[in-house]
Amino acid sequence: MKGLFVILACWLVGNCLSIAINGYLSGNIIGMLLLFTLLCCGVVKGETVRGAAKFLLGTMALFFVPFGVGLIDSYGVIMENIWAIVVATLISTAGVIVAVGWVFQLLNRKGNG
Repeated sequence: MKGLFVILACWLVGNCLSIAINGYLSGNIIGMLLLFTLLCCGVVKGETVRGAAKFLLGTMALFFVPFGVGLIDSYGVIMENIWAIVVATLISTAGVIVAVGWVFQLLNRKGNG
């Protein structure tokens, strides 16, 4: 129970901070970074949150059910725009591959130079 409380407290603080900065960064991300920092600094012991984390990871598939239902519900809209989705996916994938390749080459040159 204590582990779940720590995880939920980090999530709550993260959401409050997100509201304070006008949603510039997601509260979930801030909460996760806060929990990570607390674990790294030794404020929270890993054993404290291990049980709750295993439980949440074990039931993670349930969190995707609403997303799947939303996709099925939006099937008609998706099919109407399938070509735009395919083209956007291909272009963004190619862009990511090119960007990662350039960054790798840049870092590889600096590391060997």
